[in-house]
Amino acid sequence: MHSRRTLLKGLALAAAASAVPLPAFAAVDYVPPLRQMRGMWIASVVNINWPSKQGLSADEQKAEYLAWLDLAVERKLNSVFVQIRPTADAFWPSNFEPWSHWLTGTQGQDPGYDPLGFAVAETHKRGLAFHAWFNPYRVSMQADPAQLHPDHPGRKHPDWILPFGGKLYYNPGIPEVRKFCQDAMLDALTRYDIDGLHFDDYFYPTNTTAFDDSATFAQYGADFPDLATWRRHNVDLMVSEMQQRVREVKPETAWGISPSGIWRNKGTDPLGSDTNGGQSYDNLHADTRGWVKKGWLDYIAPQLYWYIGQPPADYSKLVPWWSDVADGTGTLLWIGQAAYKAGDPIQAPEWQDPKELSDHLTLNRDHPQIGGDIWYNANDLRADRIASISTAVTDHYTRPALAPVLPRLAGGEPPRKPVLAYALRRNGGVEVRAVATGRDEPFQFAVFRFPGRASSSGFRDARHLVAVLPGDRQVRWLDKDGKRGDHYYVVAVDRANRTSKPSNGFRVI
Repeated sequence: MHSRRTLLKGLALAAAASAVPLPAFAAVDYVPPLRQMRGMWIASVVNINWPSKQGLSADEQKAEYLAWLDLAVERKLNSVFVQIRPTADAFWPSNFEPWSHWLTGTQGQDPGYDPLGFAVAETHKRGLAFHAWFNPYRVSMQADPAQLHPDHPGRKHPDWILPFGGKLYYNPGIPEVRKFCQDAMLDALTRYDIDGLHFDDYFYPTNTTAFDDSATFAQYGADFPDLATWRRHNVDLMVSEMQQRVREVKPETAWGISPSGIWRNKGTDPLGSDTNGGQSYDNLHADTRGWVKKGWLDYIAPQLYWYIGQPPADYSKLVPWWSDVADGTGTLLWIGQAAYKAGDPIQAPEWQDPKELSDHLTLNRDHPQIGGDIWYNANDLRADRIASISTAVTDHYTRPALAPVLPRLAGGEPPRKPVLAYALRRNGGVEVRAVATGRDEPFQFAVFRFPGRASSSGFRDARHLVAVLPGDRQVRWLDKDGKRGDHYYVVAVDRANRTSKPSNGFRVI
């Protein structure tokens, strides 16, 4: 964090981070939060998002990734969730698994640069958080082990992998496999400056014996009443052990999972939701509710990919259910939003309404347990079919937002308050210059503008937050909406999203 970056970077990003005129919040009860998860998933498996196809040059891959970051800034996001281990392979020179063939078309082939190192550095230059997204068990999107790289762990340990549904998976019931998968993922965490370690919704691929782990069950499952209970135990171990190991290796890393949106239906379990869809507890052996209640995650981001009123899985019924599950647990709750369905002609008529996704976020406001949203996927945030994404952004992202602070880190040492060197009328607006004072360079600077002198309570929400800028030893930023008489303050933000006390104020004359 001591590297000195150019002032030009901050100035270049100023346009993207520039303020909008303060809306008439007095007319409504809603107060924009200072902290809110605003993320998007960037998928690499089968080249969904990045890279867009196999075999692109290093420069082409880099250009594509930078364009995704530009989109994140344009959509007023603060975090990206990037899939870097899609099929037991790696987007970095891993000590455990081969280079991903989604990069070059050939598993094990060096792409000519370090994609993860590049992605992390460029993400942070824009003041965005980088969450490393891992698929825990999937080995291949095809079922022939002979097609794996000769040095792939699945070739060296053929007893570790099982076929199912035309794909290959690591066997979660083998303790050595579980530890190996954790080691492979923690390799990225220990070697790169990533902000979060993130699992998607895939665990066991089925609840049937067609996934033939009968020999493993015979070896390890004697203490369990049935196959399903034992499988659930194995997934529980993966989740609880990952929490312990993440906190040992890098405790300020956010650790969480984005499961499928239904734990169990009420018809199956009285604790379940008023739904009638696929159940992660039964189908994937993923006790998502249990993980929250046991405190094994920093956050959970259920994929609530249904419209309001949809049978048999109604968004407006699942939001309060998940809010109740998370309430009082210390586990943050973010909602996975189905950007990919909005405006897709094959989807239901409700998804043809440009306001559907915006209405989701409006409904979320009634549930204070919800701390933000993650959008799937990046292509759809760019396509913005029927203007559904821009409608949600216009309606709900009227102010910038810092990413959430993990409750367990909230009491840590905050950054030193910066100095606001000046706020001067210039170039048709007000230019502010902030200078860091602490030993560590801030991750971000949050700029506040008030019509008069600010009270301490004015920094608790985002009503007067006009920009969040990438950190540096000093930054300059032009507020095109600033005017004579405005008062400016700057707050330093560290990588855990803790904030300093406000700087000195500066009145524009």
